[in-house]
Amino acid sequence: MNINRLKRLDECQWEIPIFDDMHVPAIIYADRALIEEMDEKVYDQIANVASLPGIVKAAIAMPDAHWGYGFPIGGVAAFDPDQDGIISVGGVGYDISCGVRTMITGLTRQEIAPKIKTLVDKLFETVPSGVGSEGKIRLSPAKLDDVLIGGARWAIELGYGVPEDLDYIEEHGCITGADPSCVSETAKKRQYRQVGTLGSGNHYLEIQYIEEIFHQPSADAMGLKKNDVVVAIHCGSRALGHQIGTDYIQILGQASRKYNIPIKERELVCAPIRSSEGEAYYKAMACGVNCALANRQVIGHLVRQVFNDIFSGPEVKILYDVSHNTCKIENHYVDGEIKRLYVHRKGATRAFGPGRTELPEKFRGIGQPVFIGGTMGTHSYILVGQEKGEALVWGSACHGAGRAMSRNAALKRWKGKDVIQRLADKGIIVRTASYRGAAEEAPDAYKDVSAVVDAIDRAGLARKVARVKPMACIKG
Repeated sequence: MNINRLKRLDECQWEIPIFDDMHVPAIIYADRALIEEMDEKVYDQIANVASLPGIVKAAIAMPDAHWGYGFPIGGVAAFDPDQDGIISVGGVGYDISCGVRTMITGLTRQEIAPKIKTLVDKLFETVPSGVGSEGKIRLSPAKLDDVLIGGARWAIELGYGVPEDLDYIEEHGCITGADPSCVSETAKKRQYRQVGTLGSGNHYLEIQYIEEIFHQPSADAMGLKKNDVVVAIHCGSRALGHQIGTDYIQILGQASRKYNIPIKERELVCAPIRSSEGEAYYKAMACGVNCALANRQVIGHLVRQVFNDIFSGPEVKILYDVSHNTCKIENHYVDGEIKRLYVHRKGATRAFGPGRTELPEKFRGIGQPVFIGGTMGTHSYILVGQEKGEALVWGSACHGAGRAMSRNAALKRWKGKDVIQRLADKGIIVRTASYRGAAEEAPDAYKDVSAVVDAIDRAGLARKVARVKPMACIKG
C-alpha cells in the first residue's frame, strides 16, 4: 500500500481521512512495514466500508488485513440502528463464526513427545478433515434446527462435553436471535453430516507448546506455564455458513436497491438493520454462529476422548473459545453514552478488556483471552483484550497472520508434499486431507505473525501473554 496516501497518527495507527462520500475516517492499525506490505485493495475496501450508512466513529483494518469479499479480511465496523445503520454479508464473511478454541491438556511438552505420532494419527482418524468431510453424527432436518438454535448447548446435551464448558465459550456457547426458518433448505441439507468436522482451507487442529510467557499475571490467571501443551481448534460453520452467505448476497443485493443504498462492490450489499431483510439475515447469521459453536464443541469432545485414550488421566479443559466472522449486538460507549451497536468483525476477533460482564469471572481482571493463529510452521500467540482496545476498536483484535499471497499464487510456488517434508525436518508433524491444501497454506504464504501481534500489542488493542509453537498440525 502506498503509505503516502495515509495520515500517520502514531507508530501503529494510520488514518484515511474522509473523502468523497465517506461518513467517517478509516483507521488502519499496523507498523510501517506491514502497511507497505498490505495490498492496495485494503485501502479501497476500508474506504468503501466508511461510506456505508450508520457507521459509527471509523472503519477499522487490523494489521493482518488483506483483500476480502466486500470488507477486507481483518475489517471491523460498528453500525447504529438508530442512525439507519446497516448489516452486511461482506462484513461477516462466508465462514460464519469461524474461530479458535484453545484447550489446556494438563500435560507438558516432554510428556507428550514420546507419543506424539500416535496422538496425531489418532486425532487425524477421529476428527474428519478436508473438503466435504462428513462426521459420524447424522441429523434429520428437525434435529439440525436444534443445532442452529442451541449451539454448543445442544452438543453438551447430547453428551459432547460437560456443562462447565459453556462458561468458557463466547456467548456461553449459544447466541440469541437464531431463527432456522430464515435459513434455506439448501443450506441445511449441506450440513446434515458435517457437524463435528474440521473442513478445509485454513482450518486446523494443532498441538502446541508454550515457548514463551510475556505477561506472567495473565498467564497465571489462565493457568499457563512454559512447556505446557495446548490444543488449538480452528474451524467454523462449514457448508451451512457458506450457503447462508451465498443466499443472502442475493437477498441483500435486492435490499440495497430497494432502500437506495449505494454499493461500490458486490459483496458489500447490505440492508438496514431495521428492515425485514436485515432482520432475516441477522437471524440466519445467528444460526451460522450456533452451528460453528456446536461444531467446535463436538470436535473438542473428540479431542478429549483421544487424549484420554492415549494418556492416563489428563483433564483437558477449554481455555476459551472465540469467534471471527460475526455481527454481534454489543453495548459500547459513544460520546460518553452507552449505545447498542451491531459490530461486524470480518477476520477479526472480539477482544474485550477487563471488567466486561460478558467474560467468565476468572478473566474479568485480565481481559478476554484472544488467540492469534500463525501457520503450520510458525508461532501462534495468546493475548488478552485491553480497555484501550474497547475505546479504539470496539474491543477487537486481529485473527491471524493474514495472507501475504493468494492461494493460487501459493499453489504455483509450492508442492504440498515438499511443504510437509520441510516442516517434518523442523520437527513439526503434519497430517492433511490433501497436498493441495498444504501448498495453499504454506507458511511463507502468510505475513510474519510476530510482527502482526507486536503491532496489536504496541497499539494497546490487546496484550501479549504467551507465544506457542506447533508440535503437530492436522490441516483441513
